Amino acid sequence: MTGSDVTREGVQSARPGRDPTTGEGTGRRRRRRGRGERSMVPDAEFSSYYGKPVLKKPTWKALDIAGYLYLGGLAGGSSLLAAGAHVTGRPAMARAAKIGATGAISLSLAALVHDLGRPGRFLNMLRVFKPTSPMSLGSWLLSAYAPATMAAVASDVTGRYRLVGSAATAAAAALGTSVVTYTAVLIADTAVPSWHEGYRELPFVFAGSGATAAAGLALAAAPVDETGPARRMAALGAVLELGAFRTMKRRMGLPAEPFEQGRPRLLLRTAEVLTAGGAALAVLAGRRSDRVLAAVAGAALMTGSAALRFGVFHAGVASAEDPKYTVVPQRERLAASGSDERISEPGRPHSPR
Repeated sequence: MTGSDVTREGVQSARPGRDPTTGEGTGRRRRRRGRGERSMVPDAEFSSYYGKPVLKKPTWKALDIAGYLYLGGLAGGSSLLAAGAHVTGRPAMARAAKIGATGAISLSLAALVHDLGRPGRFLNMLRVFKPTSPMSLGSWLLSAYAPATMAAVASDVTGRYRLVGSAATAAAAALGTSVVTYTAVLIADTAVPSWHEGYRELPFVFAGSGATAAAGLALAAAPVDETGPARRMAALGAVLELGAFRTMKRRMGLPAEPFEQGRPRLLLRTAEVLTAGGAALAVLAGRRSDRVLAAVAGAALMTGSAALRFGVFHAGVASAEDPKYTVVPQRERLAASGSDERISEPGRPHSPR
């Protein structure tokens, strides 16, 4: 029974707020036939159940974790460059790269520990070794890599224990390849849409970004006549970074949208300009043997690499805040697979057909 009755005279005994309403008041629209036909259901608004987000956005501090991502790439790339300079007889560039790798990985670890809150939490991650966990593998990787960089630079600066220094330089270079890219695997292993959906290309993006950052450091700190490998590394790194990033955005579809909005868009456009411009200046500096131009190119490459990491970080946080970046790709995958499974509202169980 409702709180009102319909008679010849109209609606009697109406009780406001007690009767069900129809039409636009319920979020539905009446269908009009003929011209100007309108949808019975309005455009979907992706709101969350009881006002709760679908995903809990990352609570990491941007300066700590985006800085950690950037400094790890700079360190790993510098170790590779240091090993190459060591083998080809470029002592000034080798020393600059070794010092850069040691400084960068030290600051990277400091940023990570600061975000964790206390050093004991990092040490607790070393209590187990879990091959299926990027965080566990990354913790062990950093624990082996950091001492190798320190041994390499100590031997180079003091001139003692050259054999140990050479072995440490080679070990740091071997581990550096993983240090450059493991952070991409780490964030892509989360449920954050704009990170997770880029899992195929993101390691290549970070590899190119780490290469440009390391090349930039060498260009800024070493004599121009020794920076030939750094200039080539800058050019190749820029091509890899920019090409992989554009490929990633095209493939991702909707979850790539946060990369083109707000602060991430500004940071990533800045990264593109600085990286491409820095690589071009690096090549030009080599042809002219211009020390000032090399330093400017180095600064542009390092700043561009940092802008990319911060842009990727902020885009991921933005994608976790908006439910549509989680819900729509799930529905698209289910539709593509022809699955009968339904995606329920967040917080509600799946309902049978």
